[in-house]
Amino acid sequence: QVQLVESGGDSVQAGGSLRLSCVASGAGYLYRTSYCMAWFRQAPGKPREGVATINSAGTTTYANSVTGRFAISQEIAANTLYLQMNNLRSEDTAMYHCAVTRWDSGNCDTGRAWSSYATWGPGTQVTVSP
Repeated sequence: QVQLVESGGDSVQAGGSLRLSCVASGAGYLYRTSYCMAWFRQAPGKPREGVATINSAGTTTYANSVTGRFAISQEIAANTLYLQMNNLRSEDTAMYHCAVTRWDSGNCDTGRAWSSYATWGPGTQVTVSP
């Protein structure tokens, strides 16, 4: 069974950078299949938002709000997913979660419903002050 644990969240000033990590344990079998991995975020009182995705072919997608500032990547040998966040804004403040699912239907993009992901991490908090 896959388990995900995020890290790297912190409090930074606007314009700063952070790199989030998501380590997947028990994921050996997953990397031999087609999969879709994503970063979501949720701010208090707001719906969960897909931020970025990457699939087993390495194709990435981004929400319009983060395009050009965030970059998703993966290091398969280390079972780790990353989210590099640059030029952070106060509106990026949220709890960030990584998620993964076997990808056998639908699109692997930021419009994919969060409920379609099989496994979630507990999240890491990012706070950006003006």
